[in-house]
Order: sequence, then C-alpha cells, then structure tokens
Amino acid sequence: MNILKLLDKLSNDKFFTTEASRLNSITNSSAMGQKAAIASIPLGAAAMASAKTETVYAPGPGTTFKTVLTDALQLALVLEYLEDEYYSMGLSASGLIPNADRPVFMQISKHESAHVNFLKSTLTSLGVTPGTKPTFDFTASGNFSPFTDYNQFLILAQAFEDTGVRAYKGQAGNVMSNKVVLQAALQIHSVEARHASQVRRMRANKGWIELANGGNMPAATNPVYAGEDNINQAGYNTSNAFGAAAGSAAFDEILTGNDANTIASLFIV
Repeated sequence: MNILKLLDKLSNDKFFTTEASRLNSITNSSAMGQKAAIASIPLGAAAMASAKTETVYAPGPGTTFKTVLTDALQLALVLEYLEDEYYSMGLSASGLIPNADRPVFMQISKHESAHVNFLKSTLTSLGVTPGTKPTFDFTASGNFSPFTDYNQFLILAQAFEDTGVRAYKGQAGNVMSNKVVLQAALQIHSVEARHASQVRRMRANKGWIELANGGNMPAATNPVYAGEDNINQAGYNTSNAFGAAAGSAAFDEILTGNDANTIASLFIV
C-alpha cells in the first residue's frame, strides 16, 4: 500500500473519528481494566524490569490507578501538542517544505491533531482537565533553525517522532488499568512509529535505530537515543546471533516519563 494512502487510512480510523461511543466505554471499563491489569502480570515480571523502567503495574503509596493513568495521558498530550504545533508551523513556513514532501507532512499533521483531540477528550471523560498547550520554542534557545532550514526541520521531526515512539512504549504499563485506553495508546504508538520510519527514510537513514544514535543526527539530540545500544533483553544477549548492531536494532528501548519530559522541556518556554 502506498505510504500516503496508508497514513490517510490511519488518520481516518474510526477509533479517532467516532469518539463518543469509545469514550463512553473508557470510564465504564475502568474497574474491569484494573482487575485485568492485575491478573495479567506474569510472575517474576518485576524482577525482570530494570530499575530505570517506569512500567507501573500497581499504584504506589498515595497514588491510584486513575492518577497513574491520567499522568501518562497528560505526558502523551504534551508530546502530541509539541508535534502538532511543529508540523503546523512547518507547513505554514513559506518555501520551507519542498512540494514533493508536503503531502507527507500534511498527513502527519492530521494525525498529530487527531491524537491531541483524542487525548483531550479521553482526559475529560475521566474527569480530569487536560493540560493546556505549552508555549514552544523550536529553536531550543537558538540552537536550531527548523523553519528556515529544511534539513534542520527534518532532523527535529525525526527526533520528535523517535521520542514519541519510545515515550508511548515507556508508559504502556501505566495505562494497563484501562484496556480501552491501552488499546488506543498502542494504536497511536504504531502510527508514531510509522511517522518515525518515514521521516528517517526521507533523511536517507534506515527506518530503524541502530545502537545509541539516531543516524546522521547532531549531538544535541543524543538524549533521544540514550540507551538504544542495549543488547540485553530479559537476560538474553541479543548480540549472540547477529552481532551488537543487529541485536540492538531488533529491540527498541523505552523512554521513562522523566526522560521524555526532559527532552520536551528543551522546546518549552
């Protein structure tokens, strides 16, 4: 399937365009989701998780399933606000995006806008006020010029998409208490991964990440790729069969909520 047709199909998915019935079921399924999350925890899973992993399967002292869930959604909303604003500004910048590439970013922009609207509606349905959109500085205090330099626009687009993919993965455990939200998060995660792969290929990079670098990226984006050189998964050395590069690339790493917030904060005034 043509990539643009695929992206357009995903942007018109009924999950995002028919919010009412879905969102009604989110609140109703909460109790069932909490029980399902507890029942689905494999024995020994906690021992296999690294200390840095923020996969929260049960709320800690002073927290509840709902606060863990909504905190994860608020983080996702900040990241989607960032991407939505970035592509909107890029498409509005005269002469920035070549005509041949504009259809790609127009489609991606539609998706990010749909994600923002969905997350806001979901938070509202859970009785929580969605966070307001921050004021963004995509120059990162003068370190980038993404709206006058197309190469830099692509660099930040790749960094933002790769951040989103890793951040959604990192919050999966925190939304397990509600199976409808978990399903939605996984659907958004896969779309973000398609975005990341598409943008990476537009920069003549591979569609996947190898070792602790993003592929032809400046040092300023290193936090986005920290830990991607990991070759150990649940006690298995993934480099045994095909070497460190292939073994590392076969498994994407997560970003914790703190790490994702730190990256996003570089572009927030």
